[in-house]
Amino acid sequence: MSAEPSLERLRLHAALDRLALTFAGLTARPDEHNCVCHWGDAEELALLKTADTELDPDLLRRTWDAPDWTDHASVLRRILPQFARTLVGGPVDPWQAEAGRSFARGRWQCWPAEQAGAVREFLHAWWADTLTDPSPAVPVHDVLVVITEASAAVGPWLGVWETLTGPPADAHLAVLAERWEWELIGDQLPWSGWDNEEEIRTELTAWLVRNAPTRLRAHGAPPELLNRIRLLGLPGADRWEDPGWDGGPY
Repeated sequence: MSAEPSLERLRLHAALDRLALTFAGLTARPDEHNCVCHWGDAEELALLKTADTELDPDLLRRTWDAPDWTDHASVLRRILPQFARTLVGGPVDPWQAEAGRSFARGRWQCWPAEQAGAVREFLHAWWADTLTDPSPAVPVHDVLVVITEASAAVGPWLGVWETLTGPPADAHLAVLAERWEWELIGDQLPWSGWDNEEEIRTELTAWLVRNAPTRLRAHGAPPELLNRIRLLGLPGADRWEDPGWDGGPY
C-alpha cells in the first residue's frame, strides 16, 4: 500500500489547483508579438492568445524565458498553471535563475490580490514540500534559486528552513552547503543574480554561519565541510590567513 501524501504535498497540490483556477481563461494581449527568428512563428504566437491550451515543452520554455514581451505579466499569467506544474516536475537546471526571473519580470507581487496570493502560496508550498521530501524532484538548492529570484529576497525562504528541522531538511542543508561553499567563501553568489546580488549573498552566508554548524554536526557532515562553514564567518582576508585554510587556490 502506498504511503499517504504528506501535508506539505497536499498543500502543494492545492496550490497548483488554485493557480489553475485563478488563471483559467487568461491570454496574452491581442496585440502581443515577438521576433519570429528568435522566439517562434505566428501559429505559436496565436496559442498564447488562446486560453487554456497546453503548450509543448519547448514552446513553454521559450515563452517564459523570452525577456522582450510587450506585456510580460499577461504572458506569464497565460502560461502560469502549466509553468508551475513543469517547475515542480523538474528538473529546471540549467535555467533555475532564469525561471525565477520570469516571475520577477511579470511583477507578480503587484497583481490583484487574488492572483498575487495564488502565486505566493505556490512558491511557499513548493518550498515546504521540497524541504520535507527526502528525494524531491528538484533539488533544494535549485528551488531556492528559483524562489529567491522570483521574490527578489532570500530571507523569507531561509526563515522557513530554520523552522523545519529533522533528517530531510538537514540532509538538504548538507548538500547545499557542500555545493555552494566554494563560491561563498570567495564572496560570490553561487548563481548569477539579477538585482540585489550582494545583499542576497551576504544574507545567505550569515544564515549558514549561524544555522548550519549545529545541524550539519547532527547530520554527520565531515569536518572539512564544517571547517569551511566556519571560515565563511571570517572576513575575506582573514580566511586565507586562518590556520584552518587548506591552502588551495581560489
